Amino acid sequence: MRTDCHQHLWPPSLLAALRARRTPPRLDGWTLHLPGEPPCALDPAAHDVAARAAAEAADGTGRALVSLSSPLGLEHLPGEEAQPLLDAWHEGAVELPEPFRVWAAAGVTDLDPGALAKTLRHERVVGLQLPATALADPRAVERLAPLLAECELADKPVLVHPGPAPAGDHAALPPWWPALVPYVQQLHAAWLAWHVAGRARHPRLRTAFVALAGLAPLHHERLAARGGALGPLDPLVHYESSSYGPRAIDALVRVVGVDPLVLGTDRPYAQPFEAADLPGFGAAFAHALTTTNPAHLLDGSPR
Repeated sequence: MRTDCHQHLWPPSLLAALRARRTPPRLDGWTLHLPGEPPCALDPAAHDVAARAAAEAADGTGRALVSLSSPLGLEHLPGEEAQPLLDAWHEGAVELPEPFRVWAAAGVTDLDPGALAKTLRHERVVGLQLPATALADPRAVERLAPLLAECELADKPVLVHPGPAPAGDHAALPPWWPALVPYVQQLHAAWLAWHVAGRARHPRLRTAFVALAGLAPLHHERLAARGGALGPLDPLVHYESSSYGPRAIDALVRVVGVDPLVLGTDRPYAQPFEAADLPGFGAAFAHALTTTNPAHLLDGSPR
């Protein structure tokens, strides 16, 4: 089954909840206001459920996994403020039509592993998305152990996604700055923190880092030069392909191989590359990226 492991589609319940807020993160009509980014005009068509479902059918997608946008910062809000927004996400997302499935979200300021365990039991929930900002160093990974343990117990994976950009005056910065600077830095930190503190504590937990972990594995030579080591490849760590194309994919394959890579588009913010555009890989690679490897991520199916 062709699987797109990473998309964003906000159901009406979440849109209404964001529009009801008077402070960021909030929506004013279709303009998104965040503390760490300039106001962003959203395309209403990007969150048209029927149109998005039709587009996935046209692409032959069997499963499209949608997630709450962690750069919104909802997971980092205090529990009493975060929970109504997370509830609005879950209640609307699990009602999305085929082929959509859902990454759960959980508060990372006030942890509630019991609520997460209940959410993970829903048949349309494939796992948990966590913001990379909540996994920024080994101690942060250890702090989230109650949430990670629930995913491991449920045998469902964790998707690590960039979190909110730092608040500040962004008027002089180009609009792509958050995606290219803090997002990538966050993914690097979370990837390293997971390898230092996560795997030993959660030996059976499958994880995926969006955007190829910001290409963190390509820094293995610098890591070695500074006294660290990539070590044996972790077969339960995956790399989702969104926002990157043939050159980055080819470079990462040379370090981690083909098996950990999974397709993700990050729709509506980016579009997928075609596997045929990757010289020398061909149909077998396309099948691994879109079908075999995502099955291993989601349910541990043999590669």
